Amino acid sequence: MKKSSNVTWHNTTVKKEDRHLLNGHKSCVLWFTGLSGSGKSSLANAVDHTLFRQRFRSYVLDGDNVRHGLNNDLSFRATDRKENIRRVGEVAKLFVDSGHIVSSAFISPYREDRQLVRSMFETSEFIEIYLHCPLHVCEERDPKGLYKKARKGEISEFTGVTSPYEIPDNPDIIIETDKMSIGQSVKKIISYLKDNKILYELYPIMWTV
Repeated sequence: MKKSSNVTWHNTTVKKEDRHLLNGHKSCVLWFTGLSGSGKSSLANAVDHTLFRQRFRSYVLDGDNVRHGLNNDLSFRATDRKENIRRVGEVAKLFVDSGHIVSSAFISPYREDRQLVRSMFETSEFIEIYLHCPLHVCEERDPKGLYKKARKGEISEFTGVTSPYEIPDNPDIIIETDKMSIGQSVKKIISYLKDNKILYELYPIMWTV
């Protein structure tokens, strides 16, 4: 589809940096990637809950939720998966511009697609979080019963079974979800945000989730 030549980007009066000062923290995207069943949605929501309790501006973009509306026209073929991630990246960019810490929970199996999204942001704004979890553990969990369906041939192009997952080369954070609890994982991510000056020392951080 050809892009319109009559579209112009309009700069906003209120800048991203102004929102940072108002919020008391910087904005970024926490890009959770990993196999189905590795714990992306659970951890993203746990981090979001912790941030919310501390009055930080945050939001979760969940893979299934986005496909219910914005991306309900896309299949799970490689080309549509690429477009799925591109759109999510653009939405995440808007959230970051609005001053939010947005947690994005998508399998996003291809390095090229994740790199494309990273290129949309300033260096410190894109934080890739790889949820390392052995395939057999993900299959044992199988919260949605998807692996069983994939093994039976009821789902085609399923990541980890009939479609590849490309492990990140150099993720910003690695969480071993078969070894770490939700609470430990949240603490590691919040510590990263504090160490990298995303969160300022304005509020005491509580680790209970």
